[in-house]
Amino acid sequence: MEPMKFAVLGAGNIAVQPNGVLPNLHHIADKAVVTAVADPVQRKAEEAAERFGIPKVFTSLDDMLDDGEFDAVVNLTPIPVHGETSLKILEAGKHLTTEKPVGVTIEEVDALEEAAAARNLTVVCAPPNMLYPTRREARRLLAANTVGQLCFVRHRSSGPGPGSIAWPSDPSWFYEKGSGPMFDIGVYSMHEMIGILNRPVQRVFGFFGITEATRTVPAGPYRGLTFPVTANDNNLVLLDFGDSLFGVIDGTYNVWAAKSPRMEVFGREGTLNMWHNLNVTGGKQLEVFRVDHAHGVRGWWDVEIGDLAFAQRHVDNLKRALIVEHLVDVVRGDRPNELTLDQARHALEIMLKAEEAGRTGQAIELTTTFEPAKFDPSIKEEALVHG
Repeated sequence: MEPMKFAVLGAGNIAVQPNGVLPNLHHIADKAVVTAVADPVQRKAEEAAERFGIPKVFTSLDDMLDDGEFDAVVNLTPIPVHGETSLKILEAGKHLTTEKPVGVTIEEVDALEEAAAARNLTVVCAPPNMLYPTRREARRLLAANTVGQLCFVRHRSSGPGPGSIAWPSDPSWFYEKGSGPMFDIGVYSMHEMIGILNRPVQRVFGFFGITEATRTVPAGPYRGLTFPVTANDNNLVLLDFGDSLFGVIDGTYNVWAAKSPRMEVFGREGTLNMWHNLNVTGGKQLEVFRVDHAHGVRGWWDVEIGDLAFAQRHVDNLKRALIVEHLVDVVRGDRPNELTLDQARHALEIMLKAEEAGRTGQAIELTTTFEPAKFDPSIKEEALVHG
């Protein structure tokens, strides 16, 4: 089959950095080719086009859509404009893959759903984490009752924030109301928790605040830049999945380092840990503590994922371009959409309603949901790559 033609909206860090979309598309040249790039900063668009051999350059989404010589758009715009730009793309009849979060209001996402359904278009939503072999294996282990009845889950997504490191571009917008660490990094925890547990949340509560009214960049090209903080930068979300299963997620710009697992799942018969910093664990990614009362055995075991190594190498090669491949595979009918708009909308509602609950002091019931993934938990997936 001919590769699907893509346009890229936004030529910033996510597009061009080493782990971004454009530097890694060559691994799937048989599936995807970029024919246009747009960025309001013309220099950025032109540099990306020259570096990656993109034939057409635009400074506006409207002009690129008027040209229309492509099948889909990769939306890599800043967080506050994801919703409005994605709606334009769908209304122009193009398939869409969009960075996280999918929007900043539920109304924006509802409009995307309506536009996509009316035109029979596919929408794939970042983050791509539930395509990672370790996340899928964690989901399978929990579904297979490896740690027994699930009781509570912790997930950590916090970091120091782009305003505390040598960020290559102006980091101040990350700290403006409408952005913030929940939308920037907390969203990863939201998607991983509901994806690995494979069930929607029923109600939420949260604690939200601003630790410093202003921040000053300490290093890098914007060293010395001082800016106000208007987005909550210190956030904790409490989740009720029903059946006495609870979760807690942090999403802050106040964590410099941690040695704890990225995710801990506690069940009546054991614990599952999912690690993120492999330098701390010596390469270990998943481990399980099991209690076997019948045989008087209990202890920790590393989860053997060697047979998923091929899939992991593919993920490592594609990096952020993985979501582009997923869109192609879904549109071609090679696999079901596992990064759906419904799941992204549910994650967004969790973040929005948790903040509202923090303001009101009352837990809030959620109105959105999603269809859990269907799979056989007795079978370990061998790979995510077709062919």
